[in-house]
Amino acid sequence: MRDDKSGLIAQKPLALTKKRLRWLILLSSFPLFGMMAAFGIAPDTSLEDLPVQQVVLGLDLPEIHPSFDTNLEFRRQERIQRGDTIATLLSRLEVDNKDVVSFLRDARNVKAMHQLVPGKIVHVQTNAMGQLLWLRYFPGGSEQLMMEKSDGGFKTSEQPAQLETHIQMKSGVINSSLFAAVDSAGVPESIALQIVDILASDIDFHRDLRKGDRFTVVYDSLYCNGEPARPGRVLAVEFVNQGTPHRALYFQAESGESGYYAPDGKNLRKAFLRSPLEFSRISSGFSSARFHPILKTWRAHSGIDYAAPTGTRVKAAADGTVALAGWQGGYGNVVILQHQGTYSTVYGHLSAFAKGLRKGQRVSQGDVIGHVGATGMATGPHLHYEFRFNGVQRDPLKVAMPAAHPVLARHMPTFYEHTKPLMARLDMLRGTNLAFLD
Repeated sequence: MRDDKSGLIAQKPLALTKKRLRWLILLSSFPLFGMMAAFGIAPDTSLEDLPVQQVVLGLDLPEIHPSFDTNLEFRRQERIQRGDTIATLLSRLEVDNKDVVSFLRDARNVKAMHQLVPGKIVHVQTNAMGQLLWLRYFPGGSEQLMMEKSDGGFKTSEQPAQLETHIQMKSGVINSSLFAAVDSAGVPESIALQIVDILASDIDFHRDLRKGDRFTVVYDSLYCNGEPARPGRVLAVEFVNQGTPHRALYFQAESGESGYYAPDGKNLRKAFLRSPLEFSRISSGFSSARFHPILKTWRAHSGIDYAAPTGTRVKAAADGTVALAGWQGGYGNVVILQHQGTYSTVYGHLSAFAKGLRKGQRVSQGDVIGHVGATGMATGPHLHYEFRFNGVQRDPLKVAMPAAHPVLARHMPTFYEHTKPLMARLDMLRGTNLAFLD
């Protein structure tokens, strides 16, 4: 009987009842729920009561030696300030004192190093020890100064400046004088003088200027190492004088002929200048009569008096031949030029004649023929200027002057193509007062 029961007991585990299967699934689920609970924190659990332990561990770090490469080279630059010397400049550039002394010794005969121009920039290259390797300085012009270390000293050389061309555009209004206006607009003096020369046949800048006159100018500006080197050429200009606009555009034809022309191609250069004097104020204009300050009588004043400091240069108003260069009564020292047979011009009260000027000599428009003075019947330094036609005095400001040759017809398409962007720049500046760098 025991053997039978044993056999029954051995066989029952092989067959699972439904009740036992449910219990087995229930028991096997407990570990799974336990793992899920391990990842959660019960609500309202206080973390302040948890023990905190600080652990400090010592780590062995490799010994690091700082590297100092004496072969490193540095480029520095410094703007020259008023009152600077080359010694103070090198000090601000952190140059080694020993090299400063050496540089000063070798630069003692270099004129540019003792006449530093405020605003200019000095470039240097040094090594990590502050030793000066070279210094470059561009004071202006077409050459830049280079001083390089050689055999313990510094060798000086001049190198051609690498110039870049930029286009400047400026605009201004005249409130007191032309030069005050160009200064306010930041226009270089050489550009202002070019404007006067370009429009000298249409505008007398001594007596025609009025408050409110405007100008716009487009010109080249040359740069070296990123700093201004010198002004270049006027490319286009508009001058509104007493409400009348005058425009001039620079153009060079394929043949090499160049000049300033109106937008329609007419040449602005005329046979006679409106004024024979470098820019200055005028004392009196053309009139039929005046009270003579010396003779104390009313008499015809058949010319224009331009007040100017003694020595101011007087220019030939047109191409011509010297008919007289000497003393003549109340004119004092006088030059008379003969032009194209029927025209002549007179320049009186001169302090001196141009060197070598003599009767019969050919002169060109703009050539210096003498200098302002107070010789003859003159109470002060000024130029007495007359314009004569067939021996009769005429007002040069009211006579229509013949112009030079215009742009040739075959060059007009190129002229329009070349001047179109210049006209666009003038149009953009019209009615503005600004300085713009392109």
